[in-house]
Amino acid sequence: MSADNQTVFRLDDTDRKILSVLQQDATLSLDEVAARVGTSKTPVWNRIRKLREAGVIRAEVAILDPDSLGLEACFFVLVRTAEHDQDWAQRFLKTVRARPEVLEAHRLAGDIDYILKVRVQNARAYDRFYQALISQVRIHNVTALLSMEEIKATTALPLPA
Repeated sequence: MSADNQTVFRLDDTDRKILSVLQQDATLSLDEVAARVGTSKTPVWNRIRKLREAGVIRAEVAILDPDSLGLEACFFVLVRTAEHDQDWAQRFLKTVRARPEVLEAHRLAGDIDYILKVRVQNARAYDRFYQALISQVRIHNVTALLSMEEIKATTALPLPA
């Protein structure tokens, strides 16, 4: 659901505690979550269920280590397009969403139209990705920036008061 038509879920202190615990380790048992939050299992389960139903908790996934899988190169790809019609945009979105190398894609305000976070094995693998991308959709300009060091990476969101 887009931010345009989504109602903001109001969190209380217990919800924030539960979400903080789950953002650190969603594999904990209900008993362990309840102990860390300072309440019993049933209220924790009911709150987690409500948070899921409200869309606050979208998914629970395993976060993999890219280096251990040989995906050592992280590129930030800046895309400029001369085309802004709906057909081009749909083709671009379909192409980007279908590429497993693209971890994130954002449409931007300003001089750059899109930024992609791409994870691959090396520069040759990035070039294969790039060649496939430009063969599927016309792009005016692409700039690839290689991340030399990941300084911070988290999936934990700051929880509003």
